[in-house]
Amino acid sequence: MQRSHRFRRTLAAVALVATMVAGTAGWVSADAQAPVTGPPPGSAAWRGEGLIDPAASTPRQVAAFFRGLSAERRAELVRRHPLVVGNLDGAPVALRYAANRAAVAADGRFGRLLGPGRQILAFDPRGRGQVAEVYGDLERARHVAVIVPGSDIDAGTYDRRRDPYGTPSGMARSLRDETGAGTAVVAWAGYTTPVGVGVDAATGGLAEAGADRLARFADGLAAVGAPAPAVFCHSYGSVVCGLAAPRLAAADIVAFASPGMRVDSAAELRTSARVWAAKDPTDWVGRVPNVEVLGLGHGADPADARFGARRVEARGARGHTGYFVPGTDSLRAFAAIAEGRMP
Repeated sequence: MQRSHRFRRTLAAVALVATMVAGTAGWVSADAQAPVTGPPPGSAAWRGEGLIDPAASTPRQVAAFFRGLSAERRAELVRRHPLVVGNLDGAPVALRYAANRAAVAADGRFGRLLGPGRQILAFDPRGRGQVAEVYGDLERARHVAVIVPGSDIDAGTYDRRRDPYGTPSGMARSLRDETGAGTAVVAWAGYTTPVGVGVDAATGGLAEAGADRLARFADGLAAVGAPAPAVFCHSYGSVVCGLAAPRLAAADIVAFASPGMRVDSAAELRTSARVWAAKDPTDWVGRVPNVEVLGLGHGADPADARFGARRVEARGARGHTGYFVPGTDSLRAFAAIAEGRMP
């Protein structure tokens, strides 16, 4: 009996990968991705000046460090170490904007991020590049939302014009337009995402590394006085959120288009945040078997009533990336969640 059960679970794991391939028009995986981890680039030179250790310091300690500096010293650190200041969770928001503007200009590959009014809260050029951008006034916002994307998102694709509502930038703009001036939305492409639909997308290695970075990012928001965010987790991003949940300083966690969160129920997320889930019936992710076997798959469907998440209606959404399209029930609900209006 046990052998038969194991065999069925193994078949389910094989079916998982096969379904992911069929559901997205073929295997489009590149080489396995090496996650970007650790402190910001340039940290060795920063530490060489006897400054606070980016690897060992909490965001609250970082915030306290900057509070003790004069305006002149802060500006000097931006000039000398833009990649550290710009990626240091807990550093003042305006200082990070200035540092990242300098870092993007020096890098030369992502000039569009230098456009008027763009507020780049993080920019890490390592690997495929990572970026976080703020829509709204983060320093004065009454409500904050964070968008966590899934596969194929990096500094070069996070704001691509085709399929705009499938990118964290497009999702953030749409949510910001649906809310009000009191809400700031962060498009957070701050982890190494899978490329295509392959082994990386079917396993949790990249999500584990991303969860560490997401939890620290949220701690950084708290350290500068921002309210606890509503975190919207798309596709593979919901795997990241599921692994981060026990230590994620969030008011709400919203999984949508999710292949699973690596747990069997909302209770197993061990979070005080409210947990929500949405799935459009035309979304191909609904054909992915909700199993976790031999390291493949991400577990139970968060949109299944048995999971225990609060249900978000997705009428009007279409496909895997239609949840933030204006006029959809899902976008209206997401805005209500972000503003704390959803009971």
